[in-house]
Amino acid sequence: METSVLVMWLGFILASYSVVGNDVIQTLGTFLTSNEKRVKWYVLWFFASAVLVAALINGYVQEDISYGRLARFEPPENYEWYLLLPPLVLLFITRLGIPVSTTFMILTLFSMSAIPNDLSEMFSSVFDQEQKLGGMVHKSLIGYLVAFGSAIIIYLSISKLTEKTFLENPLSKDKEKYWIIAQWFTTGFLWFQWLTQDLANIYIYLGAGKDLNTMSFLFSMFILLALLAYIFYNRGGAVQNVVRVKTNTSDIRAATFIDLIYGIILYIFKYNYLGLFEAKLPMSTTWVFIGLLAGREIAINIRLKNQPINSVFKMIFSDLFKVFIGLVVSIALVFIIKLLAT
Repeated sequence: METSVLVMWLGFILASYSVVGNDVIQTLGTFLTSNEKRVKWYVLWFFASAVLVAALINGYVQEDISYGRLARFEPPENYEWYLLLPPLVLLFITRLGIPVSTTFMILTLFSMSAIPNDLSEMFSSVFDQEQKLGGMVHKSLIGYLVAFGSAIIIYLSISKLTEKTFLENPLSKDKEKYWIIAQWFTTGFLWFQWLTQDLANIYIYLGAGKDLNTMSFLFSMFILLALLAYIFYNRGGAVQNVVRVKTNTSDIRAATFIDLIYGIILYIFKYNYLGLFEAKLPMSTTWVFIGLLAGREIAINIRLKNQPINSVFKMIFSDLFKVFIGLVVSIALVFIIKLLAT
């Protein structure tokens, strides 16, 4: 096997594990937390796998598993060894329980050819919306702010009706089945929206899946399903704690609202209904998720006074600091490789 092909598949496998281990918790974290004590892990895995297979087959039939998110990215002619560095670094950070944006960590390196050689111009490209790197950063920051602001407005409006009721009144058995249906429906909607955004972070190693033969495609799908099973079996791993410590996320009713709001926000960004950026440009769904949880915690605290406000802000800034560190590490890694390669 040629070195380039070996790096390509190793990169795909490492990226798959990194993305599944880190990003999936954004989307399926509340689903896992609210179901882990009453539903077998393999039942949850089977449901998530069915949506994953549907998204993969649909993308493969359309000859673009990235769903257009890699339109501005050209696959390299030769897969150099340094393309393995982002998923390896991401693996290490994920093991520490830090939620990192895989969009920045992986896709930034594939935009290296568009990054200037001069150090000062490199830094300038981070803030230039016309550049791929700057555009992704800008879109992700807007995503955080939209999710943060939307969550505050929504939860200020509904917290006393929903979260207060959920906290004071455990779910009765006769109503449980209706909430299960609602949650699994909203989770499926959110999971599909997330996949059409973040499969690009994995399949960029396989040229967005455009030239994959059937056997290679099935092999790649098997890898993703196996890794997803591993994550479900381990109940999400260390990153899952980002979800568990938030207010009442173990309640299936609260989790349903989180999934629905998150899914709608991703849908809006997917089709650029705000008209603020290029629809197909990749963005960090991690930033959107962290923004949503942050806005929700603030609004719930304002309405219910359920914990000291200092604790809320400490939690929010801790999450934001973690994803910011991920952004800095991602960009620094690309800049270092760029400088060494020139």
